[in-house]
Amino acid sequence: MQDSEGDFEDEVTIEIEPVAGAVPEVSKKVRPRSKRTRPRSKTIALKRLTRAELAAGAAEFPPVDDSDRPRTRAECAGGQRPCPWVACKHHLYLDINPRTGSIKINFPDLEPWELPHTCALDVADAGALTLEEIGAVTNLTRERVRQLEVRGLLQLHGRSRALR
Repeated sequence: MQDSEGDFEDEVTIEIEPVAGAVPEVSKKVRPRSKRTRPRSKTIALKRLTRAELAAGAAEFPPVDDSDRPRTRAECAGGQRPCPWVACKHHLYLDINPRTGSIKINFPDLEPWELPHTCALDVADAGALTLEEIGAVTNLTRERVRQLEVRGLLQLHGRSRALR
């Protein structure tokens, strides 16, 4: 403040006590980036395997007689869990690309019998899940699950138009 001579008096400091909970330290909209909790899936490309590696794999894992393998969902629903049929297209442990023959191991840090869910059909029968829950079951990110959902819906929409 100015006195009558035009000089300034000492400044007065006003302390304001923060109101508890009024201003968060970090905004709730800002999410800290978290590291992946699971290792990424690993892909084994058949093109990159040598003949010796292929022969060793064939000797170590001979073909399995799959006459006992369930052919329909009704046969599979009451079957053994965790599902022993890892090569089934609905098994969550690995995916086989029919075009290239490459094998993608979705959970490289776990064995098939250690998975909490082994069959995608069992997960679908359980009911609706969030993107995060589906991502945890399939070892995918929430965004990748969303992208696959959009792609699948577009394919279904295209097929429905073709049937008209």
